[in-house]
Amino acid sequence: MNFDFPLIMFIAILITGIIWGLDYAFGVPARKKKAEALEGSGGSDKAVKKLRQEPVLVEYARAFFPVILIVFILRSFLVEPFRIPSGSMLPGLLPGDFILVNKFAYGVRLPIVNNKIFDLGEVKRGDVVVFRYPRDPSVNYIKRLVGLPGDKIVYKNRRLTINGILMDLVAKDGFDFEETLGGVSSYHRFLENLAGVEHDIIHTSLTNNDEALEITVPAGHYFVMGDNRDRSNDSRYWGFVPDANLVGKAFYIWFSWDMAAIEDWFPARIRWNRVGDTIK
Repeated sequence: MNFDFPLIMFIAILITGIIWGLDYAFGVPARKKKAEALEGSGGSDKAVKKLRQEPVLVEYARAFFPVILIVFILRSFLVEPFRIPSGSMLPGLLPGDFILVNKFAYGVRLPIVNNKIFDLGEVKRGDVVVFRYPRDPSVNYIKRLVGLPGDKIVYKNRRLTINGILMDLVAKDGFDFEETLGGVSSYHRFLENLAGVEHDIIHTSLTNNDEALEITVPAGHYFVMGDNRDRSNDSRYWGFVPDANLVGKAFYIWFSWDMAAIEDWFPARIRWNRVGDTIK
């Protein structure tokens, strides 16, 4: 089951805010009046103090409301954390990486309804983007943006051609990765130059059995691919990403957890060498 976290936070803000507001408007004056009446009739200081105390529910609402509101604003308009669940973006992003996404990189959107209210940055080819999966918007995906609106994309023999220009590809040393479910997978690694954006991609083999893909990206949409080209569920299989589905640009790894090292203690499973890396 997928939870709409922004909606849950918004509901929590409403509930805590209403409780706090109603108490401020009606509860505080009522308690003050009762306490003053008791004090005037000679009641003990302890009894008067008890009458002035706010209910536990109100106390929690007052404490949590500003915290939830601040987190909601930060996540909605500035930066949102995500966790990488799979290896579709190997070798740059590993399963267990915790990343930060710039929410205003491509414009400011209203939370929950996700309507863009104004543009800020420009969507660029080569960006690593988080977006809502077109077939199930409750699920977030992360891929590399390969095609912009109007681009003519050809993917043939594991090579990308964009608008008639073949993207440079340079072979590098192999890449071995310990899979989450056990075993080590070996990949062929290449440095791809995506119209000026250099990044590593990997293939499971050098044999091509796929038919050539030739498409034109429609207006208001984008074509995305995983850097793990042979093990990525991306635009080659389910189509384009509407601009309205963009969540933001991934830019930073703030924590990394080795999901395969299940026998190690907690500190040993942290990939300290990845913490603080920028995403290219």
